[in-house]
Amino acid sequence: MPASHDSSPLSRRQLVGLGLAAAAGTIASSPVRAQAAWPTRSVTLVVGYPPGGQTDFAGRMVTAGMQTALGQGVVIDNRAGAGGNIGTDYIMKAAPDGYRLLVGNGNITLNPHTYRNTAMADPLKLTPIGLLLQSSLVLAIPNTVPAKNYKEFVDWVKRNKDGIDYASGGPGSLTHASMELFRERIGKPTMNHVPYKGSSPAVIDLIAGRVSAMFDAASVMAPFIKSGQLRPLMVTGSQRVPAFPDVPTAAECGLKNFEVISFVGLYGPPGLSADIVRKANVAMNAALKDPTIQKGIVERGDEPGGGTPEQLATLTRDYYKLWGEVVRANDIRAE
Repeated sequence: MPASHDSSPLSRRQLVGLGLAAAAGTIASSPVRAQAAWPTRSVTLVVGYPPGGQTDFAGRMVTAGMQTALGQGVVIDNRAGAGGNIGTDYIMKAAPDGYRLLVGNGNITLNPHTYRNTAMADPLKLTPIGLLLQSSLVLAIPNTVPAKNYKEFVDWVKRNKDGIDYASGGPGSLTHASMELFRERIGKPTMNHVPYKGSSPAVIDLIAGRVSAMFDAASVMAPFIKSGQLRPLMVTGSQRVPAFPDVPTAAECGLKNFEVISFVGLYGPPGLSADIVRKANVAMNAALKDPTIQKGIVERGDEPGGGTPEQLATLTRDYYKLWGEVVRANDIRAE
């Protein structure tokens, strides 16, 4: 939940104040007329992942607030599989009536480039509604690695002529693509990719020292960093993470052109009317203003979202462009 980078995607602070022109062609390619009374029944938020992860959390945290704002039920439908592709494809084919919306993470901007043998939905045809949350990634290493900070780690990597092993949550995942982008930025030293079936087994082996480094969302890494099982070297957002404020950003480490975030947004199917987008966005923002919700997001290591559909459209477009370049340059494949 990626991403993202300078000529790369904008930080949330930079996104604030962007005009409508940035996403003029993205909202509803062929709008349909919506009933003014929308919604008159329950709205389903489709999550392309199992319960319990960052994307599922992002959807569930706004259901109560959106229910209050809309005056109708808001329920979660987990349609997990294929790196979120099953849920995304379901919404791409859904009627643009506002009763089925997608809770989609940054993988929607990465998957079309990495799933080369599969017909993939174009994420730029989805209708952006708003950003639910975002998270810096964290570069973390086990205590067995003889490096105390970012500079020592890079020097250590470059001295290992046979290369070091790094973990990811799977081939073509955000954690995979982010490390390949990192490897590019530090001069392409030898770094061997060890893919796992998800973040959990990868982190277990990282803690045990079977692999030497990994990127993942701050909310995923936070418990292991706080317990001292992993050593954080840097965060990839534009600002430090409140959950571990002593960890520098990539820019503070001297790493240029490397700002990457994991994000989760609310999207509608292609053709969703501007009226429904507006009402759904207002309800989402109302839910995100709840102090309890905000506290829960921050304590996990994430950052609350909010804002306009146009800001999410810009974020989606920028990451789609960035990951396309990274995937082509490094021949990254999910299959």
